[in-house]
Amino acid sequence: MIVARRIDELPDRARTVAIGSFDGVHRGHHQVLEAARAAGATTTVVTFWPHPRLVLGNRVELLSTLERRLELLDAAGVDEVLVVEFTHDVAALSPGRFADDVLCRIGARTVVVGEDFRFGRAAAGDVPLLRELGFEVRAVPLLDGVSSTRIRTLLRDGDVVAAAELLGRPPEVDGTVVLGDQRGGTLGYPTANLATPPDLLVPAYGIYAGAARGHRAAISIGVNPHYRGEERRIEPHLLDFDGDLYGQRLVVELWLRLRDERAFESEAELVAQIAEDVEATRAARPPV
Repeated sequence: MIVARRIDELPDRARTVAIGSFDGVHRGHHQVLEAARAAGATTTVVTFWPHPRLVLGNRVELLSTLERRLELLDAAGVDEVLVVEFTHDVAALSPGRFADDVLCRIGARTVVVGEDFRFGRAAAGDVPLLRELGFEVRAVPLLDGVSSTRIRTLLRDGDVVAAAELLGRPPEVDGTVVLGDQRGGTLGYPTANLATPPDLLVPAYGIYAGAARGHRAAISIGVNPHYRGEERRIEPHLLDFDGDLYGQRLVVELWLRLRDERAFESEAELVAQIAEDVEATRAARPPV
C-alpha cells in the first residue's frame, strides 16, 4: 500500500476515493472501503491527521493511532492512502475549494463516503454537493448502532466485548514499552509497562484478558491500588513469553474484562489472584 503525505507523491491516474477520518477502522468504515473497492480503479483513501475535532479545539479520544489506522487500511485491501495534514487553513477551505485542491488534483472519478458525510468550512459540503461538483458519488448507508462515538462509550465502560462487535475485531491499546516499577517480576509475573499517546482512548480501569505479539496476555489497566499508586499504568503480562520488549511498540488486544482492580490484604493474596487471572486468560477466547 502506498502512503502519501503530499498529493505529488501519488502516481497520476484515475481513482476511486473514499474520504473520512476512519478512526478505529470499524465495521461501518469497512462498508465504505468495500464499496470503494467494488467501484473499480485504484482504491485510494483520503484521511486526516491530526483528527479534525482536535484541531478545532474539541476533545476526542482516538480509537487508533495513525500508524495503526494505516495498518488496518492496508489489511482491508486499500491501494493508497493520502494523509492530509489537517490544519486551521484546511478547516477554512470551502467545500468547492477542498474538492478542487484535493479530489480533483488526485484524479478522483468516483467518491465513496458514508451517507452522512460532511466536508469543508462549517461542514457545509455534503453528498448532493459532491454530485453537483461532477463526481460520481456512492453514498454508503450507515450501519445501525455502529459509530466511533458508540465504541468510545463502550470502551470507557470497559465493555470490550460489545466494542469488538462494532469494530469487527478486538479493541486494542497501542504504545511503547517503557521502564516501569519492575514489581511484576518479583511477584513471578513480569509485565511490560505501556506508554500510550495522550489522545488515545484507554478503556476503563480493570484486569483484562487479551493478547499481544501472538501470546495471550493478562492486562492490568489502572493505578495499582494495592501499592497505593496514583499514576495510570497499562501493564500486560504476556503468557509463556521470555524476552525484552523495552523500547518496542506493542499492540495489545483486549478480549474480556475479568474484574475490577483492587487492593488486597497481603501480597500473597495478590499473587494468588494474579494466578487466577492468568488461568482465566488461558481460557478466554477472542470476542470476534
